[in-house]
Amino acid sequence: MAPSRLQAVRASRFRPHDWLDRFFEIAIIAKGVNGVAELIGGLLLLFVSPSRIQALAGAVTQGELSEDPHDFIATHLLHTTSGLTGDAVLFGAVYLMIHGLIKIVLVLALLLNKLWAYPWMIGVLIVFIGYQLYRIALHPTTGLIALTAFDAVILVLTCREYARQRAARELTAAAEPDPTAGSPSRTDAP
Repeated sequence: MAPSRLQAVRASRFRPHDWLDRFFEIAIIAKGVNGVAELIGGLLLLFVSPSRIQALAGAVTQGELSEDPHDFIATHLLHTTSGLTGDAVLFGAVYLMIHGLIKIVLVLALLLNKLWAYPWMIGVLIVFIGYQLYRIALHPTTGLIALTAFDAVILVLTCREYARQRAARELTAAAEPDPTAGSPSRTDAP
């Protein structure tokens, strides 16, 4: 990347100013890391058969289940993988890849301080939270409730940051002289 381009990217990056901004940055980065994990998981689902997934789950949980045959996480993992079919795996793979890719693109855009990304992130978070609330209503789990609360905090912080970014850009635009001021308009010309 050329030095002037690199300087432009550095200048336009999101820069935290207080602890809430810092928390927002950390939370957004965590969302991005989660998006990368989902993308990788989706790709793995495309290339790993359901029987291999079941065998892997069995191998991973074997030690825990030998100590505690009723271990909550291990038994749920085995139960989930035993119900995998080709169609369910394909749906899961596509869902994870799309979900992960959306997160990655929006997180990168937010970290590069792209104003268009804020309303998109707000909309995506509202959809995710709505779906998660639906799932909680059907079958509440501690993990899903925690994820929904985390997404709600990120939503509030994204709305806050969007309002701050818009206000800052409006101030900057108001302070800059209008390049068309003082020049004759096309309708003024003879």
